[in-house]
Amino acid sequence: TPVHCAVSALMDSNDIRGGRLDVISEESEQQDFSRESSTMEAYNVVPEPGGRTFQRFSVNTNESLRFEPCEDSCPSPTGAEDGYDDVFEKGECEGEVTSIRNQLQGKVAEMENFAGHLEEIFLTVEENFGRQEQHLEQHYNDVLQTLSQRYDDRETELQEEKKGKLESLYNQLVACGQALDTSKELIETAQEVYRCQDKRLFLKTVMPVIKRVEEFAKEDIDLSLSTSLEFITPLADLSDVKTMMDSINIVPAPSAPVINPQLPNSATQTSLHVCWSLFSDDTVEYYELYYRPVLEDTPADSTCAPQESKVKVKETHCTVTELLPNAQYELWVTATNTTGISPASEKALYMTVPSPPVIKQRECSSCPEAALIRWESGNTNPVDCYTVELSETGTVGTENNITESIVAVPTCQCLIQLQAGRQYLISVRAVNIGGPSDRSDAITISTTGTFFYLLEDTAHPCLSMSEDGFTIFYGDEELPITAMAFEDNTFTRCVAILGDLIPVRGRHYWEVEVDDETEFRVGVAYEDTERDAYLGANGSSWCMRHIRTRSRHKYEFLHNGWSPDLRITVHPVRIGVALDYDRGTLSFFNANLEQHLHTFHCHFHNYVHPCFSLDNPGALTVHNGIQAPDYTFI
Repeated sequence: TPVHCAVSALMDSNDIRGGRLDVISEESEQQDFSRESSTMEAYNVVPEPGGRTFQRFSVNTNESLRFEPCEDSCPSPTGAEDGYDDVFEKGECEGEVTSIRNQLQGKVAEMENFAGHLEEIFLTVEENFGRQEQHLEQHYNDVLQTLSQRYDDRETELQEEKKGKLESLYNQLVACGQALDTSKELIETAQEVYRCQDKRLFLKTVMPVIKRVEEFAKEDIDLSLSTSLEFITPLADLSDVKTMMDSINIVPAPSAPVINPQLPNSATQTSLHVCWSLFSDDTVEYYELYYRPVLEDTPADSTCAPQESKVKVKETHCTVTELLPNAQYELWVTATNTTGISPASEKALYMTVPSPPVIKQRECSSCPEAALIRWESGNTNPVDCYTVELSETGTVGTENNITESIVAVPTCQCLIQLQAGRQYLISVRAVNIGGPSDRSDAITISTTGTFFYLLEDTAHPCLSMSEDGFTIFYGDEELPITAMAFEDNTFTRCVAILGDLIPVRGRHYWEVEVDDETEFRVGVAYEDTERDAYLGANGSSWCMRHIRTRSRHKYEFLHNGWSPDLRITVHPVRIGVALDYDRGTLSFFNANLEQHLHTFHCHFHNYVHPCFSLDNPGALTVHNGIQAPDYTFI
């Protein structure tokens, strides 16, 4: 039959998948060569008028290019055996052979795909046949059970009818027997009275006998049968059996699908890949996947709930697109066939991948051993964690293949251990159950020296900053106290600002450039240093102070309001500051002259911040990210 032929063909496709594709490949190659015969004939031996004969060659798909000498070739007129002129160059032949081989490989790949498709069809047909066979067997058993039940019911009804007829006939027979007995008794009594010789006794007994005979004669005796001898044969109602027989060709409505929980890495920023399963005996023509975003502020029964969307597919999986990033979606699915629609599945919650974070470059800092990276989530909904990726760049800024990842970062900052004297590209991904987001815009981190930005939230209101954030200005105009906006973290008395030094113990170096007319204070301070005190006037700050007098430049190295008596003859325009946590030292240098000015010796219990103050109008520029000179940490 056609079905058997199709099944056998599909089984042959399985054999092809099992190991005979190579044979088909070789046959296909031979067929392709036969089709290329018109082209290949140009390569056969063709004698020319000059006596020159071409060489011929053969090509096999599993062999390299092979030239064969012509058996009937004639020697060259010059007598040189190896002096033949090839019509085609070897490169052109190899190119054509490669092209033919690529075509054959493409056809073999197409046949493999077709064989795989046939195998899938075979499995589908076999699975559907098994389902249909089970369906027919179930219907067959149901029909037999129904007919057997009808037979038993009809047999019981006939037995009841037979019993009723027999009881009725038996009662009628008993009544007839009683009537016969009564009539026999009356006849015998009448005969006895008639034979009686005593007239007086005859007259005395004859009247009661006559009266009994009259009463018996008055009784109406039914001599017809009390029941019919025919049995009732009602028409059997087999409509339900007919319905069952007709339903053999009707596929039952599918049961409710089961939507699978979301798998890791099953989403993108704007799409979700959803999978579900179905009862194996159900036949389905298509599925309808419903989805809508979940808004935390909207009640489930609210009329303002977001509108649901629908996708119609034939597979048990679907990729939903054009979604919001880092958003939670509610999904459910129904199955449909020719009979009807299944109940909806249980609703499942899926999440799209978050948006890329935004690195806050002005809040990142580094040193030769580490870097502190801070970023903003960039997402309304919270994310599970973050992944920081870094790759080392070459000397000219090209990215190497050395990539590292720091996973499961819970907060929006990460302290990364690095190697000194290198340059890195660092980016961040946000991660939730749907997968990781795209990379954020990368920033370049150099570990040549200590690098930090100034903390604007600590700046005195009279200070302003340059666009690059490394120069502070103290203007000539004095602001009234009422016009100054003081925050909790700003300096109120000293016109100062703190720097965001990386919280890493070790060695740090930066430089400060200032003109000789500007009075300033530079040094370090704890984060909780008093905001209403001058730098160096308390126990939480250490600084170098410059005072301009009419006669000279005066320098003080202040801590807790005390300074040693030092005199500096050459005014330092560029001041180097070297902080060594391990040794517990803070040193100041004249960077232009490589001259040591002073060193504080103190064990810093907590991390310190660079601090800068202007005591009169002027400007101060911070230079960081530079390598510490050799003389600073001797």
